[in-house]
Amino acid sequence: MAPRGYERLGPSGAVSSTHHLGTATAAAVLARGGNAFDAAVACGFVLQVAEPHLCGPGGELPAVFVTAADPTPRVLCAQGVAPAAATVARMRDEGCTIVPGTGLLAATVPGAWDGWLTLLRDQGTWELDDVLAPALGYAAAGVPLVPRVPMAIGVVADHFREHWPSSAAQWLPDGRVPAAGELVRLPALAATWQRLLGAARGPSREARIDAARDAWYRGFVAEEIEKFCATPVRDETGLDHTGLLSAQDMADWSASYEDAVIAPAGAGWSVAKCGPWSQGPVLAQQLRLLDGLDLSYVDGVATADTVHAAAEAAKLAFADREAWYGDSAPVPIDDLLSDAYTASRRALIGDTADDGLRPGSPGGRAPRIGEYAATPGAGRGTGTDGPGTGEPTVSREGVARGDTVHVDVVDAAGNMISVTPSGGWLQSSPTIPSLGFCLGTRAQMFWLEDGLPSSLVPGRRPRTTLSPSLGLYDGEPRIAFGTPGGDQQDQWQLCFVLAHTRAGLDLQAAIDSPMWHSTAFPASFAPRGWEPRGLVVESRLGASTLAGLTRRGHLVDDAGEWALGRMCAVGRGGPALRAAVDPRSGVGAAIAL
Repeated sequence: MAPRGYERLGPSGAVSSTHHLGTATAAAVLARGGNAFDAAVACGFVLQVAEPHLCGPGGELPAVFVTAADPTPRVLCAQGVAPAAATVARMRDEGCTIVPGTGLLAATVPGAWDGWLTLLRDQGTWELDDVLAPALGYAAAGVPLVPRVPMAIGVVADHFREHWPSSAAQWLPDGRVPAAGELVRLPALAATWQRLLGAARGPSREARIDAARDAWYRGFVAEEIEKFCATPVRDETGLDHTGLLSAQDMADWSASYEDAVIAPAGAGWSVAKCGPWSQGPVLAQQLRLLDGLDLSYVDGVATADTVHAAAEAAKLAFADREAWYGDSAPVPIDDLLSDAYTASRRALIGDTADDGLRPGSPGGRAPRIGEYAATPGAGRGTGTDGPGTGEPTVSREGVARGDTVHVDVVDAAGNMISVTPSGGWLQSSPTIPSLGFCLGTRAQMFWLEDGLPSSLVPGRRPRTTLSPSLGLYDGEPRIAFGTPGGDQQDQWQLCFVLAHTRAGLDLQAAIDSPMWHSTAFPASFAPRGWEPRGLVVESRLGASTLAGLTRRGHLVDDAGEWALGRMCAVGRGGPALRAAVDPRSGVGAAIAL
């Protein structure tokens, strides 16, 4: 077992993110007088350059935050919607049984630009050119590639050469896969950002930011996106398809604010999450189910009883996600989180691993699972091929998984934010040569079956796995946390929360604590299979615990000692602010100052 890490402590601010350059950027903003929101925005743009296989300008983001003036958690939703032309009938006419995870058909309105700028305008203090300057500099001068970027490019390199020449031109210098540590420059993206900054004109900071928003959604960016979507490109169906996204779709959309879903989490804690258009409330459901159970830890490591109970709670919560969550039908979230419903569901947690998919009936409603997801299927990834794994397959030629990044920031005034940007992966859609970035493919999370909460409907949001979190103790915001990992995000966060609130571990020790996750529910990404009784664990839980879980009927997959998660966390309360980061990826960093 690796030596135990320690929380970073400081009086002025704390930052944790999935890449050290993003963390360093955010810390520099705080040191120069910016607030937590200025720092988060600057970090977010840097991550688009430093981790382009995990997020990009064409992606999206949700955030949960509190301000120094108002400790009530709020949500910023910058998840773009399905285009007006994106209907179930249209997709079926294109020969699709599920929305393809690559190419142009799966593009939703790219939300990241408006999300970051809306946050900066309303909650930040800096000018746009100041927060964008570090990312622009990295795009122009280059960033050394972390090892997983060349790995992802290598899998899709032949696809780039044969079908996506604009991506080959950007990501295959001299026609070859770049090496880990090699500098790769993004001059077209830098030029796009420079042009957007040139449009940022107005009599006030807010007006200048709004002008840059307009240049994206009602100006040259929207025009270039519509033009590019008119050209057929190869996707994972093996066919060439044009996109459905139009300039009008872009002009009609903007990021929005809403109340967070807040639910008790036990031991005086509560969690604040995005609404059920995301998977966020599954963390609240899991914690509510476990609140009535005796959870045990030995030397900070969960026992077999605790892992079993958590895995069974996850199955129940994610079965409800499949039946009830989405943006295309009303979601009975109050019933799903009610005391009576929780008690009835908790009673289903037995002594052995259940092998079914058991959505509940909140308020007496009959659950419905999509036909494609109702039967277990082969192909469900276990998440054992690397930290943060869990998002979609992106080519027919091989497997290169997109994933996600995460940022947490808190400042001395009490501003705190958790944000999980994603999408626009370099390997999932061809680069738009005039703009220097590719579109996201988040529409792949819709079902092509009418009448489900997550059915494809024009103007609706896909049910995203992106799931930032705030933790409150006795109603006071204390921690911001999150992780990449697709379906695993709210399971790895559960491991962290239980270790922190039940075992009493500090933020770093809770992140370092052994993790696990269930695969016994339908995956959000193709091929959408699920494995009854499947349970992926880290071997540091101990041989006796793994044996005990096997005796209970779990199909235990030992992922290795340090294999699951890319958690980030910051905290406040007491004399110092705190930051912690997951050591599993070797790329993230935490700084307190």
